[in-house]
This record gives sequence, C-alpha cells and structure tokens, in this order.
Amino acid sequence: MRCGLIGAGIGTSLSPALHEAEGRGHGLGLTYELFDTESPEALVRLLDKAESEGFAGLNITHPFKQRVVGLVDRLSPQARAIGAVNTVVFADGRRTGHNTDAYGFTEAYRSLVKGRVVQLGAGGAGAACAYAQLTLGVEHLTVVDPDAGRREQLAARLDDPRLTVAAPNDLAAAIADADGLVNASPAGMRSHPGLPLPARLLHRGLWVADIVYMPVETPLLRAARDAALRAAGGTAMCAYQAAAAFELLTGRTPDLPRMLRHLDELLKHREAA
Repeated sequence: MRCGLIGAGIGTSLSPALHEAEGRGHGLGLTYELFDTESPEALVRLLDKAESEGFAGLNITHPFKQRVVGLVDRLSPQARAIGAVNTVVFADGRRTGHNTDAYGFTEAYRSLVKGRVVQLGAGGAGAACAYAQLTLGVEHLTVVDPDAGRREQLAARLDDPRLTVAAPNDLAAAIADADGLVNASPAGMRSHPGLPLPARLLHRGLWVADIVYMPVETPLLRAARDAALRAAGGTAMCAYQAAAAFELLTGRTPDLPRMLRHLDELLKHREAA
C-alpha cells in the first residue's frame, strides 16, 4: 500500500514514520512518500502520477489544501463546507477529498475552546479550525489574516453571524476582549520562527491554542506559559488528524493511543537531535 504527502518544506515531516509504524501494527506493507514542492503545476502532475501508480491516496498540506479542492472528483460534506482538503483518497477511478483537520482540532481542544476567540490565519488549516470552533459552539470568533481576499472568502464560505474577519491592524482591539487565542498560522514553525503576535497582547485570563507541533514548545506557547496562561500545543491535533487520515487511506481503524505515543516519541527524538 502506497501513500504520501504533497506540500512545501516538508522534508522534516514525521508523517512517514507515523503512518508506516501504524501500518506495521495492522500487518500492512505501507510505504509513505514525501513530495516536496511549491509548484501548483507539480501538484497536478503528482496527483496524476500517484493515482496512475496505484497509490491508496495522499495527504495534502501547505500551500495546497485549498488549491487541491478543484482537482478532485468529489468532496466529503465537511471538506465542502470548509473549502479545504488535507486527504485525497483514490478509489474506483475517482478522487475524493476529505478534511481531517477539523476533527483533529475538535478532539484536541474540545475542553479548552469557549467564549470569544481570536484566531490567527485563514488559510487551509485556519478554515478547518474556524469551522471546528463554530461547531463547538464558541460565542464569537474573529479570524485575523493579512490577505483580505482569503479572509473574506472564509467569511462567505462559513456564513455564520458569530464569525468576523479582520486585518492585522485590528488585532489588538479584538484580542483585548477575547477569552482565547488560536494560532492557525505558520508562525512558530521551524521554517517560520517567531511569535505570531506581540507578547504584550497576551492578557490575564486568556487561553491559548497553537496548532504548530514542531517545535513542541513554540515561542507562543513559551510566552503564554511565562504569563501563567492556560496553553496547549499542536501534538494532539496532529495525532488525531493523522489517525483519521490513516483510516481513510487504509480502511483500518487506527490505534489512537499507540499513534499518540509514537508521535510523542518521534517529537522527543527530533527535539533532542
């Protein structure tokens, strides 16, 4: 069984080790390949190549989660509502796009997310996180993104009176009245180091969720904990969304505790290297 991941800057991805180990746990000869590219043309070519070579499917990550929507034959209801795909399954001559990010966010942060929330990022991952928070019943969600077209597209797609979109210059005012902050932007990743907002905006009583999982302790998490705020990183979301993708690709029910343990081991090894 062949699977893979298409995205930019994915050379350090833990997905191959995570999926191949879970495959072995089910007696599957599963291989998982990385296709590192920033080219939209390469995305089209790689999808065609993988399908023609008999891949079970592919995971899709930044910057293609929204672009790939137009390259599949059908969408799951959730992927259609979100407007982003992170898993493409090849079966019966058709490509089906799914989104497991929303499920991953919901399961990882269910006990944390409440009240009035500010989210940073309206891209593919951000769309899934916004959808998940509205489903969880937040009082109000403000999504901040520098790309006006992207944030307006998100507002139109989700079409919820509890959702507001804003430019970065409105961030300080929005977060002053917020109960929580979600970082769904790339800021804090090894390839995008640094804080996604000024640390002075992290006020007392704010909870913080950062979906970035490498490094385990992002600059945002460190700043939140230094301010004695309740904070959670992206490890659990990563494991939950990967488990859901594994089931879609293989048809096997994953052992979630095993995947969580394995991801934790992989991250500890990576941090120590």
